[in-house]
Amino acid sequence: MTASTDPARLAALLGAARFPVALTGAGISVPSGIPDFRTPGTGLWENVDPMQVAHIDAWRADPARFWHFYGHRFQTLGDKQPNGAHAVLVELERRGLLRAVVTQNIDMLHRRAGTTELVEMHGTIEHSSCLTCGAQYALPEVQERLAAADDGVPPCDCGRPLKPDVVLFGEHLPADAMERAIALMEEADLLLCVGSSLEVHPVAGLPDIVLAGGGDVAVVTAGRTHLDGRAAVRLGGDIVDELRAVLAAL
Repeated sequence: MTASTDPARLAALLGAARFPVALTGAGISVPSGIPDFRTPGTGLWENVDPMQVAHIDAWRADPARFWHFYGHRFQTLGDKQPNGAHAVLVELERRGLLRAVVTQNIDMLHRRAGTTELVEMHGTIEHSSCLTCGAQYALPEVQERLAAADDGVPPCDCGRPLKPDVVLFGEHLPADAMERAIALMEEADLLLCVGSSLEVHPVAGLPDIVLAGGGDVAVVTAGRTHLDGRAAVRLGGDIVDELRAVLAAL
């Protein structure tokens, strides 16, 4: 199958779909000034080994080193604002042309933009928790505790180190999020994949559920994906421009 490169074709699919769903990755947040993970020269993992700073074992073994990396990242993410691509997905949802957004992102931008039906597969920076007593703290409180910590580790009131409520390497995805995402894919007759390399499993396997059920998949992202040859629509330009063109064609 040769994928269409016409935004109007995706607009037509959205208009005809009974249950369209979006799946988003780091690329949708790049226009907001947040680097993705794997782009050569700018990716977050370009000069950092994620196994050393973003693995659950790294948090357990050296929480100070972990928070040195994540504290800076959280400060950066906390200041970012949604961009035009987030806004288009919100507008599609408002018009009844998008049932839900499943995201790999932890940056809170979909929620800030106004998406209401949101499944955060990898958690969120919105809060951090204590794995000992279960207490949870909102991001501003975590940042205050981090800034005041002599050892560079934000503490819980019980004295144990806090952990961001994001899925680290070595951790399982939240069961409720995975169940919800699978249920959405089983019902979807159109999946709009935006800004995802579709390389990180098990999320990368979600589009296969839609395809197996006879639905269509559209891919809007700059880099190649393993779904390009099976997509009904493949848009590879600027994400904001491409989605705005789809909206304009509706």
